Amino acid sequence: MDLFDQTTLECSKLITQRYSTSFTLGIKTLHKKLHFPIYAIYGFVRYADEIVDTFHDKDKARLLDEFEENTFKAIAQQVSLNPVLHAFQLIVNKYEIDHELIRSFLHSMRLDLSETVYNQDGYEEYIYGSAEVVGLMCLKVFCNGDNTQYEKLLPPAKKLGAAFQKVNFIRDIKSDYEERGRVYFPGVDFNDFSLTAKEAIEADIQKDFDDALVGIKKLPKEARLGVYLAYKYYLKLFNKIKKCPPSRIKEERIRIPDARKFGILVGIYFKHRIHTI
Repeated sequence: MDLFDQTTLECSKLITQRYSTSFTLGIKTLHKKLHFPIYAIYGFVRYADEIVDTFHDKDKARLLDEFEENTFKAIAQQVSLNPVLHAFQLIVNKYEIDHELIRSFLHSMRLDLSETVYNQDGYEEYIYGSAEVVGLMCLKVFCNGDNTQYEKLLPPAKKLGAAFQKVNFIRDIKSDYEERGRVYFPGVDFNDFSLTAKEAIEADIQKDFDDALVGIKKLPKEARLGVYLAYKYYLKLFNKIKKCPPSRIKEERIRIPDARKFGILVGIYFKHRIHTI
């Protein structure tokens, strides 16, 4: 069984490496004991997201229903022949991740099957389920049973997840609209995306980043560097987006080159070694 467990965790690691350079770099700077738990969480959320964003010629609603049913069956039975779900249930059961976090995540994935325009309440609901709860799953791992610490760090962890998701939204506004017909930001018309609207969104994101940093500094040392790296990467991406006019955001996906990502990693690593973060 140990071989089976390890093999499924390796599958989640491969998924992370294939889909996200930035998350892979961030995970590598966590303490080694945290690597596979976070890979398992990423593998789960990545594959759920693939159902709604990639399988356009399939019955997405049915696939997502089956994925949810099989997820909770795996958690209850503590085994699954689906390697992604088996790896995920290992972590859910070991770290006692709240099942409501998982349900909220899958609810937001289901919203992507039907919702294309969001009001403020729907926007906040979607961000909570699609991003904030993922951060809370990771926080459960980082706190490793210390529920007092978890509750203390819960608000800034939610802010960090929200900041990351909102940066993704503004970075991907072109593809979300043109490929999927979605506009996540309330009251924003993609065809008339003004500087005023962009600046209002950016002010909201900046506050999330500022509130999140307070919590990052209080994370257990095994997790602090990796989370800070993710924070700095997204902040760098956000600052690059802020310098672009709305017309450019509507025409291209702003990104940080892999070489620059590596440079950020090296800089943060040395700051960590001299205890400045």
